[in-house]
Amino acid sequence: MATAEAAIKRPEAAVEELDTIVVGGGQAGLAVGYYLKQLGSPFAILDANRRIGGSWRTRTWSSLRLFTPARYDGLPGWPFPAPAWSYPTARETADYLELYADRFELPVRSGVRVDRLAKAGDRFLVEAGEQRFLARSVVVATGFYGSPTVPGFASELDPRIVQMHSSEYRDPSQLAPGGVLIVGAGNSGADIAIETSATHPTWLSGRDKGEVPIRLESRLARFAIPVLWFLASHLLTVRTPLGRKLKPRVLANGSPRVRVKSKDLEQAGVVFAPKTSGVLDGQPVLADGRKLDVANVIWATGFRQSFGWIDLPVLDGDGSPLHERGVAEPGLYFVGLDFLYAATSENVGGVGRDARRVARHIGRLSSRRDS
Repeated sequence: MATAEAAIKRPEAAVEELDTIVVGGGQAGLAVGYYLKQLGSPFAILDANRRIGGSWRTRTWSSLRLFTPARYDGLPGWPFPAPAWSYPTARETADYLELYADRFELPVRSGVRVDRLAKAGDRFLVEAGEQRFLARSVVVATGFYGSPTVPGFASELDPRIVQMHSSEYRDPSQLAPGGVLIVGAGNSGADIAIETSATHPTWLSGRDKGEVPIRLESRLARFAIPVLWFLASHLLTVRTPLGRKLKPRVLANGSPRVRVKSKDLEQAGVVFAPKTSGVLDGQPVLADGRKLDVANVIWATGFRQSFGWIDLPVLDGDGSPLHERGVAEPGLYFVGLDFLYAATSENVGGVGRDARRVARHIGRLSSRRDS
């Protein structure tokens, strides 16, 4: 791999110098941008999507709604423009992010995919295609949508079976006539199962992760959600014993189902099935040995963060960032990671606290450099 110095010296590589580069223009990157603008130093937000809010438009299904009401979905400086106890759709969230960037005149450069982050002397080199940037500080805010994960045996399915990851699913019109196996019984799998069961026989495969016992749209929720939000934001953090105990479980297993209850799935005719363990004769096989003759498989098996483009010693053996509340080293930061500080750190309405802390760290660092 070429060194950072060699990349800068290439004749075709015009290098733009900025104080700070933010990689990612989703809710985390925009929240950081809001606070950076208050510092008054030059920065840019580089986003791979062609349009702000891209992941909310392109990697979610049409009927998706947030699990938090609008009163908890605002970014710093501007509450979500919807009734406080409504639950915004993915499209409404994407539109809000786009309007937010315009409202605060944040310098988002869309369609710029970062390929490499390295060190060049005492600054950071950011490579994006033929573009080169040098920055004193870099904030990695690429969000929780990393690379879709599917089991290795997915390729062994009969090619006549329509298969897709949940990030590719939009609505049942994409499916072939016949049964649907949804692999992954978490929130995404359950939401999609409710929808597909109206038109297709549907199996939901995987370990039952439990469910939140209240209905989001109920009167009880209006009393319970503020308490739960406070606890998730202030008690379930990396600073408390309970938060430290819960964090690895959340990262490994995900959270319980929030909107869809077991009763809903049963009433919709969804068949619960054990883990999908392999493929036999081109058909998916369950852990109990049953082979399912289905026409469609949807992998609601989540994502894994992909930081292979970071050419710096700030990742552990599993490729996860090493950081202390978002600070990997002076000048390099992460925002928007699941449970970065609290259980709400990846939420639209919860990312602001981490963004503010990182921006203040950047400000203090800049002050020391300039003094």
